[in-house]
Amino acid sequence: MSNLAKKLQQESQKRTIQKTKTAVERNALFSPGEKILALLFGACICIGSVQIVTNAAEIYQVNKGIQDVEAKIQEQQKVNGDLTVQVAELSTYERIWAIATKELGLQLNDNVKVVQE
Repeated sequence: MSNLAKKLQQESQKRTIQKTKTAVERNALFSPGEKILALLFGACICIGSVQIVTNAAEIYQVNKGIQDVEAKIQEQQKVNGDLTVQVAELSTYERIWAIATKELGLQLNDNVKVVQE
């Protein structure tokens, strides 16, 4: 029986040694607090990335609108320039005199003086 007692004693010692080793090996690489911090950091990075992309898209839209308005302004300035030239052509003294005498039958009186700008 002494052999049997020794075997039982050795087996119980092995079990206690194995139990303590498994308890020591159970230590996790990261603690739960570190995992939460890593998760929060990742979420902040994702939110920041989405915000940057959103702002870039808004800036693109605003720039496109500005370019459209500038194109319309240039077109309107061209039309205004053409109309200014047309007004200058239509308001010449000779043209007004021709319309006044031929179409309306007006006569120039000698007492009338022409004032030019």
